[in-house]
Amino acid sequence: MKLIAIDLDGTLLSDEGNINQASSEAIRNRLEAGDIVAICSGRSLHDTKELTKRAGLDLPLITGNGAVTYADHNVIEHLSMKPNLVHELMEKADREGLYYEIYTNEGIYLEKDIIHILEKEINEYPKLSEADRKKMKAMIATQKDQFGLKMVDNYRAIQYETLDVYKVFILSFQRELLDKLHLDLENRKDISITGSGRRKLEIAHADASKGNALQSLAKYFQVPLEDTVAIGDNFNDIPMFEVAGKSIAMGNAEPEVKEMSDITTKNYNEDGVAYALNYLII
Repeated sequence: MKLIAIDLDGTLLSDEGNINQASSEAIRNRLEAGDIVAICSGRSLHDTKELTKRAGLDLPLITGNGAVTYADHNVIEHLSMKPNLVHELMEKADREGLYYEIYTNEGIYLEKDIIHILEKEINEYPKLSEADRKKMKAMIATQKDQFGLKMVDNYRAIQYETLDVYKVFILSFQRELLDKLHLDLENRKDISITGSGRRKLEIAHADASKGNALQSLAKYFQVPLEDTVAIGDNFNDIPMFEVAGKSIAMGNAEPEVKEMSDITTKNYNEDGVAYALNYLII
């Protein structure tokens, strides 16, 4: 029996934002063969549950880059951030004029008019090609289309003391702004910092990572780490590559991610996950 952890964006999800038939069938085949297949994503628990539900799949879920783990229809691990830390991160993001989202046990809180920050960044971007403009607008659409969004007039009106906040997600098309914030935070011991792309910073509990969560899930299901497999494409997948018995990078993965992997499969839009499940995992 193997435990196979699969990333979502850039890995399992199609351009339409769903888990297509080929991938769903390949997952079901592995389940019927006695393996355990889990989703391991930076997305929220609410969003990930809906995506797997729409595909007709009932799977263990690692979400928020390892902050929340869900198995057997229960949350088995939830690494929350203290309210004062959340307020501090919000202040830093506001100071730099950055777009951000607050991931909580009740859903993702999104300030009503904050999308305009990203739209403004696109308009001010120097020498932007039409193809790049299209990609940026698609990224904005992805954020707006997440399941479990809770729109609020002002982030300051949220009672964080009554919530379990597990991630602050920051997105910017101005790389220098993200670099400045990352530099300010990189030596902190009370947080973890990762990203599912070069335009994103994802800040969570110090112990939150896909690697730690994969180890916890393997222990929960009593699967030796040497019998685990990780499939992904981006920087936040590297921690699970470091602990998995076998790591598989997507054909479209970042070069640094491919370097950390044991093998590379096809691109996400060539059913790379299905190919890996059917032919690369023995």
